[in-house]
Amino acid sequence: MKNYLAAALLAMAALGGCASIYTAPPQPGESEAQIVARLGEPTHRYGEGNTHLLEYMTGPWGQATFMARIGADGRLVSYEQVLDTAHFSRIEPGKSTKQDVLHTIGAPSATSYLRLPQLEVWSYPYRESNAWDSVMHVHFDNAGIVRMMQNGPDPRRTPDMAWPLGSRR
Repeated sequence: MKNYLAAALLAMAALGGCASIYTAPPQPGESEAQIVARLGEPTHRYGEGNTHLLEYMTGPWGQATFMARIGADGRLVSYEQVLDTAHFSRIEPGKSTKQDVLHTIGAPSATSYLRLPQLEVWSYPYRESNAWDSVMHVHFDNAGIVRMMQNGPDPRRTPDMAWPLGSRR
């Protein structure tokens, strides 16, 4: 009986940690304090003129990042999931900076560095067209300018790709 009770309490505690993901999204006009009370502390905050952004990442395994834009009056202007084709298309190779990327799609779930071409890579797992497990890789030069973007399947969620040469069968 003790084992069942302990398991039930553990399951309830684990589900409680996920509660903020499944709450109703904040509505325009809500105060920043109301949003933080409901969703918890944001993973990152970004200033942007007289407004600022609250970022809520679900990574590294999650495939969504939510941005809450707070107006100069301290109230919510917009709340949206930003890891999608529409937001990725706002990033311009040769022009966008690391700061632009952070304000557009948030912080990466993973980073790496390619020595030979000298590019820093930020990786963003997401659901392309709400159907495919994908990863968008944003490549920056040493000056912090986007040089290219590369999209592909997420090998962590595609069993045949987890092995270097394809299927392990």
